Amino acid sequence: MEYSDIRDRILLATLPNVPFDGWSGKALRLGAESAGFDREAADRAFPGGPAEAVGHFIDLANRMMEADLGARDLSGLKLPEKIHLAIKLRLERWAGDREAVRRGLALLSLPGHARLSLKSTYATVDGIWHAVGDRSVDFSFYTKRAELAAIYGATLLVWLEDTSEESAETWAFLDRRLEGVIRLRKARAKLRERMTHLPTLPRLLNPLDLVRKPFGLMRSMRMR
Repeated sequence: MEYSDIRDRILLATLPNVPFDGWSGKALRLGAESAGFDREAADRAFPGGPAEAVGHFIDLANRMMEADLGARDLSGLKLPEKIHLAIKLRLERWAGDREAVRRGLALLSLPGHARLSLKSTYATVDGIWHAVGDRSVDFSFYTKRAELAAIYGATLLVWLEDTSEESAETWAFLDRRLEGVIRLRKARAKLRERMTHLPTLPRLLNPLDLVRKPFGLMRSMRMR
């Protein structure tokens, strides 16, 4: 069995323990035992402790989301619909483990784990963009990921507290956020188009001319 498979099995077996023991060494060791390994296997699998386990949980969730999305026919969907589906599939899989997700988020919010939190967030949004077929390499590569990080983060917080049937409030919230980004992009595009049709500023307003002319005026006044 490969090392990554062992980590996956221990992680999945640990999730039911987190609501009682938190993301702790105890929860991981109990998970290892439940997965059919000795308790010390948890320490070998996650030498960085609970924070490393949470990071692996996020990585596992990303991999499962990409696999779930890859099994769907996306040909008839627009880009916002693909992103909506990707986020929905990613969160729905862990509906029974909300407390583990919540406690993992709290752990990564601690100052000592800021780097891991940033790395995990980037991996999630980058995975979503790749899963929906985005292959951009220009400046939009970064803006797209920054926008999606904000949308995903806000949606995750709503989902954690959502008690509506089948998380309907979460998906409605996600739709509103995606629509907001679309409207903003359209507004930016219109502004750029209008800017390209503006007349060229006259030479009189050239900053260099504004500097030269006062001195030229002073010289003409001295000559008089």
